[in-house]
Amino acid sequence: MPSFTSSGLSLAYDIAGDGFPVLLVHGFASSGKVNWVETGWVETLVGAGYQAITLDNRGHGQSDKPHDPELYYPTQMAEDAIALLDHLGIERAVVLGYSMGARIAAFMAFNHPERVVAAIFGGMGMNLINGLTDGNDIIAGLRAPDLSDLKHPTARQFRIFADHTGSDREALAACMETSRQPMARADVRRIEVPVLVAVGEADDMAGGPEALAELLPKGEALVIPKRDHMRATGDKVFKAGTLDFLQRQMSNLPAS
Repeated sequence: MPSFTSSGLSLAYDIAGDGFPVLLVHGFASSGKVNWVETGWVETLVGAGYQAITLDNRGHGQSDKPHDPELYYPTQMAEDAIALLDHLGIERAVVLGYSMGARIAAFMAFNHPERVVAAIFGGMGMNLINGLTDGNDIIAGLRAPDLSDLKHPTARQFRIFADHTGSDREALAACMETSRQPMARADVRRIEVPVLVAVGEADDMAGGPEALAELLPKGEALVIPKRDHMRATGDKVFKAGTLDFLQRQMSNLPAS
C-alpha cells in the first residue's frame, strides 16, 4: 500500500476506481481492507462510478502504531484524513465513516466543511454526543492476558476482532482511551454539510440515528433492519441507502 506522512506518522492508504472521491474511514480495531474491501464497499462504490479511497487510521492496519494515548484524539485523526486529501490533491470529497470512523468524519465535517461535500455516519448515532460507555471494559479486554479471562460481552467481541485482524492491542488500548471523545451537542448543530446517519436496528453501541439526524441541520436517518454494530457494516440496505443519498447529493453539486 502507498503511504503519506501526517504529524510525523506514516499512514497507509489505497485507491480504487475513478469518479468523484469517497474517503472511507474505518472503525476501531479494523482497517481499510477489513472494513471496506472485505465487506464489498469498495466494489460497490467503484461500480457506482465513484473513486474509493481507503485509509488505515493511526494505530491500525499498515499505518504507524504509537502507544501514546495523547496521539489518538478524533480531531487529530480527522486532520490525518484531511492531510490525505491534501496529499492526493483532492479539494472536496464525500466522507463515509463507520463507528470510530464516523466520529472522525464528524470532526472533519465540523472543522473543514469546505472539504466535505457530504458525510455518512455509519454505526454512530447519539453516542457521538453521549460517548461510549463500554470503553474502559474494552481497554481492559485488550490488555487482558487471555481471552478466557473476559466476561464482558463487548470486551470479548473487540478482543476477538483485534486478535482476528492481528492488531497491536496496546496501540488499540491507547486509541480507545482518547478516540471516543464526544462531540458537543452545540457543535453537532453547527455541522452544515448533508449527513446520512445509518445505524443497525439492533446496534446497542451507536445510539439511535433519528435523534442525531434531527440535531444535524441537513441530517437524514437510516435504520438498518435486524443488524447489530458488527453485522451492519456491509449490509445491503446500508449500501443502497448510501448510494441513494450520494446520488441526491451529487445532483446538487454545481457543474465543474
